[in-house]
Amino acid sequence: MDPHDLAPVVTDTTVTFQLADPGARLRGVRLYQEVRVPGRALQFGWTDGRWTLLLTRPPVNRMEYLFQLRHANNHVETITDPANPRRAAGAFGDKSVIEFPQYQPPRWLDWAPAPGRTSQVVVPSQVLGESVTATVWSPAQPGGELPLLVAHDGPEYAALGGLEQYLTALIGAGELPPLRLALLAPGERNRWYGADPGYARALVTEVLPALPPSPLRIGAGASLGALAMLHAHRSYPQTFQALFLQSGSYFTPELDPQERRFSRFGPVTRFVAEVQQAVADPAPVPVAMTCGGLEENLANNRAMADTLRGLGYSVTLREVADVHNFTAWRDALDPGLTSLLRQVL
Repeated sequence: MDPHDLAPVVTDTTVTFQLADPGARLRGVRLYQEVRVPGRALQFGWTDGRWTLLLTRPPVNRMEYLFQLRHANNHVETITDPANPRRAAGAFGDKSVIEFPQYQPPRWLDWAPAPGRTSQVVVPSQVLGESVTATVWSPAQPGGELPLLVAHDGPEYAALGGLEQYLTALIGAGELPPLRLALLAPGERNRWYGADPGYARALVTEVLPALPPSPLRIGAGASLGALAMLHAHRSYPQTFQALFLQSGSYFTPELDPQERRFSRFGPVTRFVAEVQQAVADPAPVPVAMTCGGLEENLANNRAMADTLRGLGYSVTLREVADVHNFTAWRDALDPGLTSLLRQVL
């Protein structure tokens, strides 16, 4: 049996997964997914030399998944789908992907990028006791000071989330004016991005001054990177003139008890509570937010959007038919970030 004859069968309402096992060597196959399918619906059944699973379509337009194989000795192996060549790269490795008929990839994926040059800036930080590395993209003919988009998790945001490709494509097409992009490497990510006052101070007083001067800065981040960008703005209100925040980790004890084991849960929840309890803001700025419709973070993103609106921020929150991954964040760049940039540039 050719494994490629067992590709997923996708319709508007269902998907059928298949895995060849003509000798019934496996004890079981289970679907690994992050789209909130109940556990009882994830177990494959074996018949006629193959394992199959018929799944009712979750409320997403695309779905990343893996197969969990239980071998005869009870060893569990996790693999991508051998019959599906489509993959999505992620911070923890590749996953297989299916796209339902309603899925539309970003319109800019095949556009020619604007010509530009890239440089690296390594900033020794006395505050952190470590260096922060920034990769800066500039148009080929920058023409003096330009607006600067500053992104947390920068290398991953570019490689897995398409941020640099998006920006250069839209600048090249004339849909955005020229601007620079600074991709900040995360370093000790959980500590730095977990509402750490030291990191916010280092970012604003050491890192940003070492980057090309700019008349206007837009801060961007996803997940903890979004939280850290909001934390930096609230700590140093005149630093950013707009924020682009995707699937921010705005944890609260009530909405996110499953995150209690996270090492920075206390600082994060205290910061979120401070924002929620604030009665005024010295520098409300335009904010564009996106979040997956099935994410655990959706409730806290809705709550944070309402809180910021109450403090005078102009906030848009776009909920997308996906979950917490880089492709979802890539797909939401346009119109999410596009509209924000057009608003402030």
